[in-house]
Formats: sequence, structure tokens, C-alpha cells
Amino acid sequence: MMQNNNLLVMLAFVLTSFCFGQMGQYSKKIELKGIENQWHAIEIPNDVFSEVNTNMSDIRIYGVTANDTIEAPYLHKVSKAEDSNSEIYFNLFNSVNNSKGYFYTYELPQKETINKMLLNIEDSNFNWEVTLEGSRHMKHWYTILEDYRILSINNDQTNYSFTTLKFPDANYRYYRILINSTEKPNLTSVNILKKAIKTAEYRDYKIETFKVTQEEKKTIIDIDLNKRVPLNLLELTVDDNIDYYRSVSIQYLADSVQTEKGFYYNYRPLAKRTLSSMEDNSFQLPGTLANKVRVIVLNNDNQPLKISGAKLKGYIHTLTTRFIEPATYYLVYGKPNTNFPNYDISKTTVSLPENITKLDFGNVVEIPKPVIETTNPLFENKWWLWLIIAVVIALLGYFTIGMMKKEL
Repeated sequence: MMQNNNLLVMLAFVLTSFCFGQMGQYSKKIELKGIENQWHAIEIPNDVFSEVNTNMSDIRIYGVTANDTIEAPYLHKVSKAEDSNSEIYFNLFNSVNNSKGYFYTYELPQKETINKMLLNIEDSNFNWEVTLEGSRHMKHWYTILEDYRILSINNDQTNYSFTTLKFPDANYRYYRILINSTEKPNLTSVNILKKAIKTAEYRDYKIETFKVTQEEKKTIIDIDLNKRVPLNLLELTVDDNIDYYRSVSIQYLADSVQTEKGFYYNYRPLAKRTLSSMEDNSFQLPGTLANKVRVIVLNNDNQPLKISGAKLKGYIHTLTTRFIEPATYYLVYGKPNTNFPNYDISKTTVSLPENITKLDFGNVVEIPKPVIETTNPLFENKWWLWLIIAVVIALLGYFTIGMMKKEL
């Protein structure tokens, strides 16, 4: 009977060691609070992004019971915008011109709600104003856009074009475009789009330092967030009221090395955009984990722009998680060079409840690593080593002299 009890104790110890061994491979954990249903949403806190792998492959949710560890599967969702651009078929009804410019009238086979037109113009350099009108029966025309600028600049310094008409939702049978030009535009086609948008949700990040410097013909903007977070949107505030079109290079800090002269910062390209007075200076970025961003504006021979501020934002990362067994659950992360989890729910269609509640968090806790016992060296004092060497040399000398005497 005593042997059976000992076996049970040993088995429980092994199982417990295995459970904590799974979590022990990671660096930090956060307890999840408020689990009441099978499905819950976990919005990843900003502090987590400082420790996770670049591709976020090391995020796990573990539940700890008395003698087991449970891994809860999740669906990783990002709050990016959902765009659905559907092209509307239409006919060119007529094309005329007068002293005001060139008119193009388009007929839609049926009434559709549209909010964007893409003008495909092959002219390389132009600066025109456009008026867009809508009508139901071509008897009365209603102004949708007026004095709306489109342009194209193509030279050694700039290659920029803006020929997209954006306007509030409109629902007419006929649309008339007036291009105020003395020469006939080479308008090859027009794409009329119905754009349904689910707006993206962003998390605003606090900027610790914002620094603008001028270097030769460049304006360099350094933005420090002090924390590594996912970046998806950059907004710049330009105070100038003039027309401008500047090429912009956006970079992020990949790593840094300390040298004798200080730190050397290695920046990598993130995106290339155009800073233009025609558009809002908001740039979508490929999702990247970073804490420092550098923006380089090419001024060429122009005066530097007055850039007074910036905003950096990122999508909200949510783990829609399924909890089956009762346990104390933790959000666990921080394991280099690990693969993404392979869950069934990511490969099949899962019916999720409509209202999924979000979980609260405990404190961030470092996961203790097992202590590796080291054996002390046989001789901790180096004088013992010198003494042994001296004895060995003396013995070698004694035997050498003895052998030499015998030969004589």
C-alpha cells in the first residue's frame, strides 16, 4: 500500500513538472480574468508586443489545473478595414466641348450608389479642375463636386498623379464630368466604383519624442514611441498652405549597436509615399513591430515644409479564444524561433456567438527558469594551481638529473 502511494506522489510530481515545463519555455505570462463562457475575446495589450517574436508566432493561452496544462485555441483577428470595391457597368452617353471645357456624360443601366470615379488619363503633365454633376432624367443637374483638382507631374524630381474623384454616396442614373481644359484630355476610360467600407479600428500610441532636422535637401523626422508596437498608420501635420508634392521614405529601427562613438542605429525601409497638398497626409503602413520611425522627405530645390506633428497608430489585435475546461488561464509569450500554433478552428468554419465579452488582465509576471547547478572548480584559488605546477616541474627536474647521473 505504501509503495502505491509513493508511485502516485511521484506520478503527480512528474505531471506537475511537465505542465509547468510547457510554460517554462516562455518568458512572461499574464493571468486572464473573467472567464465565464466558452468563447471570449482577448485584446493583446501593448506591453506584450515588446517581448513577442516579430511575426507574433509565440503567443499561447495555457490553462493550469491541479495536474495538467491545457492549451486553449484561438483565432487571431486584426481590426483592419474591409474594403469591397465593386465596379459598376456604365455607358459613355456623349462627349462634347465648349468654352468651359470638355464634357463626358455616362449612363448607368440601373441606379446604383457610388462614391468614387477613377479617371484614366494618359497625359503626363496637367493641372485641371473638374466638376461632377448627377441627374436622374438629364433635365436637372445637381452638383456633386466643384473645382476639384486633378493633376499629373512627371519630371526628374517627381512622378505623381492624382486622378481619383472621391465624393459622398450618390445615386443618379446619369453623371457628367467637366474637365476645365483648353486642350482635349486623353481620357481613355473611367471606372465607376461602389465602395463599401468597414472602417478600421486603430489604437493610438503616445509619442515620447518628435524631432525634425534639416540635412542638405532633406527633412528628417525622428519619432520615438519608447515601446515596440505594431504600426499600421502614420499621419503627418503640415502647416504650409502652399501646393507641395514631395517623395517620402518611411523607415523603422531594426536594431542598434553600441560603438565607441555611441549607438549606431540600423533603419530599414518600411514604405515609400508621396506627401501632397492634394490629399490628407495619412499613410497606410505594412504591419510592422517597431518603436522608432524615421521619415525622410525629399525637398529637392524647394523650401522645407513646416511639419509640426505626427501620429502613429496600429490595428487592434484580438484573440478570439475557446475555453472548454475550467482552469487558471494565462496569456503566455516570449519564446524565440517558435512556429505558429496549428489549431483546428483556424481551418474550419466556426460559428461564433454574437456578443463575445472581453477578458481582463492580471499583472505581467516573469516565468522563472530552472536553476542550473554549476560545479565549483577543484581549485578555486589560483595559487594552488601554481603550486602544483611548481611541484610537477621540480619532480621532472629531479628525475631528469637522476637519469643524467646514471648515464655518466
